[in-house]
Amino acid sequence: MPPVPIADDLFTWPDDEPRLIGGRCGECGAYAFPLRTGCPRCGATAVERTLLERSGTLWTWTSQGFLPKAPFNGQFASADPFEPWFVGVVELPGQLRVESILVGCPEDGPAIGMPMRLVTMPFRTDEDGREIVTFAFTPDESSPDEGDLPVSPRTPGEADHA
Repeated sequence: MPPVPIADDLFTWPDDEPRLIGGRCGECGAYAFPLRTGCPRCGATAVERTLLERSGTLWTWTSQGFLPKAPFNGQFASADPFEPWFVGVVELPGQLRVESILVGCPEDGPAIGMPMRLVTMPFRTDEDGREIVTFAFTPDESSPDEGDLPVSPRTPGEADHA
C-alpha cells in the first residue's frame, strides 16, 4: 500500500519536493498555516489557498526529552529505549513561522539561523498497515553558509501571529 498523509490539505502529496498548504488573506495579506476558512489576524473570510515556501530559517528549537502522553500516536517516537528528538520553529521568508519536527540535525542540536527545507517522514502505521507520513524540516545542505543568512530579530515575549 502506498503511504498516505497524516491529514488532507496539510502538504502536497505525493511530491518529491513537498510544500505546506497554507492560506493568504485577501484583505490584510496575512499568511496562515494550516489552511483556514478565516483570517486569524483580521477575521476576513477571503482566504486563498497558497503553497508556502519549501525553505526557511530555523528561528528557535528545543528537544523533546520524553514520550508525549496520549493522544500522541507517532510510532517514530516509541523506540525502546526512547530517543529524544528536536522540535523547532522555521521562518518561511516573507510568510510566517511554522512549528515542526526537525530531522537530520547534529546530535548536539541544530543552530538558530541555520537554513532548513521541508521533507516528509514516516509518522506511524495505521490499523490497516498503511504508512502515515507527516512533514518535518531538515538542514538544507544546498543553501549558503548559515552565517550568510539574515536572521529576523526577535524580542522576549514577541507573539507569532499565524
